[in-house]
Amino acid sequence: MPRAERSFHQPADQRPAEGLRLALFSGNYNYTRDGCNQALNRLAAFMVAAGAQVRVYSPTTATPAFEPAGDLVSAPSFAIPGRGEYRLAFGLTRGLRADLARFQPTLLHLSAPDLLGSQAGQWARKRGLPLVSSLHTRFETYLSYYGLGWLRPGVERYLTSFYRGCDRVLAPNAPMADLLRQDGLGERVRIWGRGVDRDRFSPARRDMQWRRAQGIGDHEVVVAFLGRLVLEKGLGVFCETLNGLRDQPIRPLIIGEGPARAFLRDHLPDAVFTGHLDGDALARAVSSADILFNPSQTEAFGNATLEGMAAGLAVLCARAPSTSALIADGQDGVLVDQGDARSYGAAIRTLAGEPLRRLRLGRAARQSSARHDWDAVCASVLDVYRELGALGGQKARVAA
Repeated sequence: MPRAERSFHQPADQRPAEGLRLALFSGNYNYTRDGCNQALNRLAAFMVAAGAQVRVYSPTTATPAFEPAGDLVSAPSFAIPGRGEYRLAFGLTRGLRADLARFQPTLLHLSAPDLLGSQAGQWARKRGLPLVSSLHTRFETYLSYYGLGWLRPGVERYLTSFYRGCDRVLAPNAPMADLLRQDGLGERVRIWGRGVDRDRFSPARRDMQWRRAQGIGDHEVVVAFLGRLVLEKGLGVFCETLNGLRDQPIRPLIIGEGPARAFLRDHLPDAVFTGHLDGDALARAVSSADILFNPSQTEAFGNATLEGMAAGLAVLCARAPSTSALIADGQDGVLVDQGDARSYGAAIRTLAGEPLRRLRLGRAARQSSARHDWDAVCASVLDVYRELGALGGQKARVAA
C-alpha cells in the first residue's frame, strides 16, 4: 500500500534508527481517522525516515481514511456488531505468523490489547524479542456508556495482565504513567507524549467569512466539539449542557463524523455540522470557534484538546488524568471537577460573557502547545527501542 506523506523534519542524525526492524500491531491503523492511529502513523513515518524498517499488522478496509506509513499487512478481521465502522482481527493467523517470520523483527510494538496484540505478544516472548506496548485510550471507561459497567473489573484485570507481559509500557503523560505504576507496572513505564502541528492549528486560521457561510452570526459565541462522534466522548452531557444555554447567544459547532451524528442532530437541532474534515479545512473550522468543549473522560491523552489549544481557543474539559497533564486550570484552560451539565454550563456561561478572558486563556493555551513537538516525542520512543537493544547490542529486560 502507498506510504503516508512525510510532514516532519528529518532527525539530526540522518539514520539514528538503522538496524531497527519494527513490527507494529494496531487495531485500526488507517481505516478511520482518530488520534490513536494518527499518532501511530507519525511514529512509523518518523522511524522509516530515521532508517528503520517498519511493518504494520492491522485490520484494513477497501476504503481507508488516509494512506499508511510503513508497509501495511492486512490482518483478517470482522466488523464489530453495533459498531460496524470498527473491525476486530481474528488474531495472529498462520499467514501473519509466516509473514512475521520472514520479516524477522527486532522488536514488536503493540498498540491495542486485542486478540491480535495478545497473540503477537506471546509470539514475541517465545522468541525472546523485546516487546513494547503503548496506551492510547482508556478502554475500561467505555463500558458504562453502553450499559456494561459490571464488566469493568474483569476488563481491568485483563488489561493489567496484558501490560505486565511487556518489557516497556508507553503512557501518554505523567498522570497516566502514575496510574500504570499503581497497577504494579513499576519500572516498565515510560512516557510517549503526543505532538501538534502548530503551523496548521493556529489563531491565524480564524475565518469570520467561513463562520458567516455556516450561518453563524458575528455576535454568537461558537462552542465546538472536535472528534469522533461516539457516545463515549461524553456527547450526552455535551448536548444537555448546550441545551441549558439556549438563553445565550451560543452556537454549537460539531467537527467530526461518526455513528452518534443522528443523536447529536436530534438533541442539538441548531448546531452546525461540518462532517469529516482534513488538513487546512479542519484547521480553519477549529480555529474559527471561540470555545472548545471536550467533556470526554475516556481519553488517555486528548489530541483534540491539544489542537484546540494550538488554535488559540479557550478550552473547557472534564478534569481527568489526560486533561490535567495538558491544562493548568485557570491559566491556559478550564477544568471542571464534576462532569455534569450544570457545572459545565456555568463555566461556558462565564466564558461566553467574558471575551477578554477567552482571549487571555487562548493566548496562554497557544503558548503551552509549543511544548508538544512531534519529532521530540517520536525520538523518545526510539530511545526506548534502543534501551531494549532493538537496534543491536545488549537487551535490557524487565522480569515479568
